[in-house]
Amino acid sequence: MIDTPSLVDQYCHGVLRTELGLGTFEARLGAHLGDRRGGPPGLPAAGTTFFDTQTGFAVRRWCPPLLGLEPHCPPARYLARRRELGVAEAGRRLLRASGISTYLVDTGLPGDLTRPAEIAAAGGAEAHEIVRLEPLAEQVADTSGTVEAFLANLAEAVHGAAANAVAFTSVEGVRRGLATEPEPPGPGEVRGAAGRWLAGRPAGGRLTDPVLLRHLLWIAVTAGRPLQLHTGDRDPAVLGGFAAATTGLGTDLVLLHAYPHHRAAAHLTVVHPHVYADLGPVLAHTGARAAAVLAEVLELAPFGKLLFSSGAHGLPELHVVAASVFRAALTRVLGEWVVEGAWSHADAQRVATMIAAGNARRVYRLGQGLSGGSRPGERGPVRP
Repeated sequence: MIDTPSLVDQYCHGVLRTELGLGTFEARLGAHLGDRRGGPPGLPAAGTTFFDTQTGFAVRRWCPPLLGLEPHCPPARYLARRRELGVAEAGRRLLRASGISTYLVDTGLPGDLTRPAEIAAAGGAEAHEIVRLEPLAEQVADTSGTVEAFLANLAEAVHGAAANAVAFTSVEGVRRGLATEPEPPGPGEVRGAAGRWLAGRPAGGRLTDPVLLRHLLWIAVTAGRPLQLHTGDRDPAVLGGFAAATTGLGTDLVLLHAYPHHRAAAHLTVVHPHVYADLGPVLAHTGARAAAVLAEVLELAPFGKLLFSSGAHGLPELHVVAASVFRAALTRVLGEWVVEGAWSHADAQRVATMIAAGNARRVYRLGQGLSGGSRPGERGPVRP
């Protein structure tokens, strides 16, 4: 038996503070399955339900027993029980049963989501903040009157955020900023792009300029924290140039959510010593097929380069599903290799512990006096 009693969720978001009906719960499942950039939740097609997905089935498999119901109970019954307990108590039971001892929380999404200290209190765990670069730059633009002030304040804001953040993350950086050019832009190019963007930006406008995005990423590279890059539906191979350019600078790159290009992400972890990959919500997405996907990643990536994450957003159920499916898949894959004699049980247990928590603790320097964390209560899994 492979034992993973404690997990570090190296990338997630807060959970909703509001009660959810059947339709809004389904919409949140749809958002998890679809738009990873934090857009508005989607709706199922007429006559269909997002519960009829691998993620939906996994929610019905793993979550009802934590709220006192039988596995695979109907969605309506599960949500009625959830409302009976109340959003706070249901969330507390679910998070504490997940076995996640540390949450690294991207606080850059809008909405009524819990902050790191709140998810730490609900889950009886530690929590640290991940700062999303694009909203940080947009906040700086809102308060900077000139191009010179914006560029100076931007560098100061990123380096200042590093004092309390465990990492930085970027969503648009891969899709727009690094799509064609990995090197840092020159000062004149940056000033010109900043002037054009600030002059044409409506109030609250999003940062999409490729030059400024690339400039922002390179500021983060100098800030002394790991940089998480959302690959989305892009082949992570486009990051090869950026990975090469940042080699030896002391900043680790963590590739997020690379499925269905997970093998390409795994390959980059082999080629570049400072590149890591998360397993992410792909395991929850693939559900009963998660072991096959995990095995494909383990075929290529060095075991010290893989990290567990849930990518959960809004629903505490997604933390439970990600953790449960990850454990089941890891136990199945490594257990089979032990039975076949390819691995010793001791090596399988060591690798499982690395991927579940040890690699993240090393990459993010957790437990080394990093500021910005919250740790009320006891660590580790707490059963309701």
